[in-house]
Order: sequence, then structure tokens, then C-alpha cells
Amino acid sequence: MKRIYDPVHHFIELTAAEARMLDCSVLQRLRRLRQLGLAYLAFPSAEHSRFTHALGALAMGTRAFDHLQREAREFFVNESETAYQRRLLRAALILHDVGHGPFSHACEAVLGVRHEQRTRELLALPELQGHLSDLEVESGDVLDLILGKSASNYPVLAELVSGPNLDADRMDYLLRDAYFTGVSSGRYDADQLIASLRVFNVDGELVLGIDRRGTVALESFVLARYMMFASVYFHHTTRLFERVLQMVLEELWPDPRRLDPIEEFLRWDDFRVLNELRDSSSRAARALRNRERLYAVAAEFNAERDAGVIERCEDALRERWGNAVWTDRQTQLMHRLPMQLDGESRTVWVGTSAGGIVDAREVSDLIARISGKAHWCKIFVERGRVDIEEARRVCREVAG
Repeated sequence: MKRIYDPVHHFIELTAAEARMLDCSVLQRLRRLRQLGLAYLAFPSAEHSRFTHALGALAMGTRAFDHLQREAREFFVNESETAYQRRLLRAALILHDVGHGPFSHACEAVLGVRHEQRTRELLALPELQGHLSDLEVESGDVLDLILGKSASNYPVLAELVSGPNLDADRMDYLLRDAYFTGVSSGRYDADQLIASLRVFNVDGELVLGIDRRGTVALESFVLARYMMFASVYFHHTTRLFERVLQMVLEELWPDPRRLDPIEEFLRWDDFRVLNELRDSSSRAARALRNRERLYAVAAEFNAERDAGVIERCEDALRERWGNAVWTDRQTQLMHRLPMQLDGESRTVWVGTSAGGIVDAREVSDLIARISGKAHWCKIFVERGRVDIEEARRVCREVAG
């Protein structure tokens, strides 16, 4: 048994086979991928990696599984099958982020290949196939959990790995990102949330949910994600430099298809991208290298009802300054729960004191009220080409 100390979860234990897999080159590469991409340019201590997040997801997922195994024994066939599911879950959580490229989603936008497809290719590599064999788990089962396939033989495990509601991935990254950015509003009651987890049989399907006593913990979980998106993930400095990064990556990879072979893709990480920019004289490369702000925020909106105002601001600014203006629009379903505006999709199943199972919106006014989409929109203008104060004045006049 190997023990690794983590500032968020304290000691995390690994079996010998898991430790060997963690030492393989594919997983060691995750040390060179920042979990929050360019957020360190806004939050200087946000330097943590996808490697540490993988360990954290492993810790949270294992706690959740062990709790469910005690609380819902009737859903576990026998000791052998339970042991297999535990090994399978832990393997999937260790590997769930291996398909990410440099700076994560910004990279995907340039390369045009989603990280899920890379994961499929990586799990087929002989190196990882050998480690999964040592762990005595099927690689197909691991892939199904990571991709969140509804056809998985283990639907509850798939929810724990890839959501959409109560996954260990999110349980860790909210705590970890809050810790390393210092944004306290991203924290939630993890102990109570895990203690409230239950397995329910709904119309013949096994699903993950919570006991009603965990409703407040679920509310804190939902609000933590909202606050982290508002404060960190969509911070104007982060979004500004992600646009600059995409410009840089397009310069660096004029032919994105060159990175299609998985072996070539694995040669790239955050460190290599930044190193390649060391001698570049392009404006974008210099800006990223030296944290030079090429853009400034002219206006910011956080409500869907502002859509008309946003369009009028854009039109007024572009009429005057043309392509020196760009708009960053972000829309998120709260907590990534499938809370559609039509009200048809469930949020989280909650077991009631009367023995029934209901949608969380029926037991939480807060979750009912925030169901639907959250909107963030920022209009940026290019420094040097636009009078920033004048642009802001225009937006204020348009907004009334």
C-alpha cells in the first residue's frame, strides 16, 4: 500500500498496482497539465495539476463507493463483484482526464478533437492495457464509466465518474479549485453530501441520489459550482487570455492534423507550449508570455434578460471599432444538472421520509428557483485600437 499526502483530502491510499499505473508516462504527463488552464494569470496560486485532481477524484469516489456499499448492500451482488466494482471505479477515476491536451478545452477548440476521443485511443495503448490487466479490470468497462455511457453495466458507477449530477470529478475539483484559488465560496459540505448518498431503483433503473437529510448539502454543492463559474472559471482575465492562447495555438499548430496520431499528441503539454513561445515575436505569444492584456472589458452582463442590451452594445461598439470588439458568451446549466427550461428533466433523486423518491426541486425551493441556465457575457475591446473609457461610456448609454 502506498500513501500520498494531499492538502485537500490528506492521505490517499493506493494499491501497489495502482501506484505502478500512476507512474506510467501517460499519467505522469498530467503533472504538466494545469487543472485550471490559464486561471493562474488571475489567481496566482492556481498552479495545481490534473494529476493531483485525478488523485482527489479517486479519494472522493472511493469514499462515496464505500459509503454506498454500507448503505445499499442490496444493490451489490456478492463480495467478488463488489471488489471488482471498487477496483473499476478507482481505475476510471485515476484515468478520467488522460485525454486532455495542453490547457485543456482551449486546445480542443483548435485541434477539433474532444478529449473523450483521445481517452478512447489512450486506453487502447499497450502500456495502459497492461496496467488495467494488473488491476484485473476490463478496459471496456473503464471506458464506459469515463464516457458516461448509459449502456454501462454499472450505471451508478458511471454517475460517480462522469455525472451528470453527483460525480466524484466535480466533488473534488470544486474543493481543490477553491483551495488553490482562495475562493471560499466554492466550498461545500462534502462530508454531509457523501453521507447522504443513496442508490435508488427508479422504474427498474439503478440511479444515484441522496437522502432527504442531505438536501442542504446538495444546495451548497449547487451554489458552490455557480460561485466558482462566476468567480473563477469565467473570470474576465482567464477568458481574455484563453482567447490569446487560441491565437497562439493556431500559430503554433498551423496544421492541427499533425497532432492526430496519439503518440504526437502525448508529446505536448502546458510546459512545451510555453517553451515553444520563448523565442516567438508574435504579439499574441508575447502577451501570453509576459501577461500583457491585449483586451479590456467594456461591459459585463450576468442575466439572460440582458440579451437585447448586449446586442445593442455589440452593434454600437462594432459600428465604431469593427473587429477590435469581441464578445464572450457562456451559458451553463446549473451544477450541470440536466435542468432544462422545459422543466422535463430531473435534477437529483431524493428519498423522502415517507419512503418515496422525488425530484430535488420538490424538496428544495432553492434548487427549484435556480433550475435552468446561468448566463455570463463579457464584451471585450482591443487595447491600442479602442478608447476603453469611451467604449464603456457607449455601453452605459445603450444599457440606459
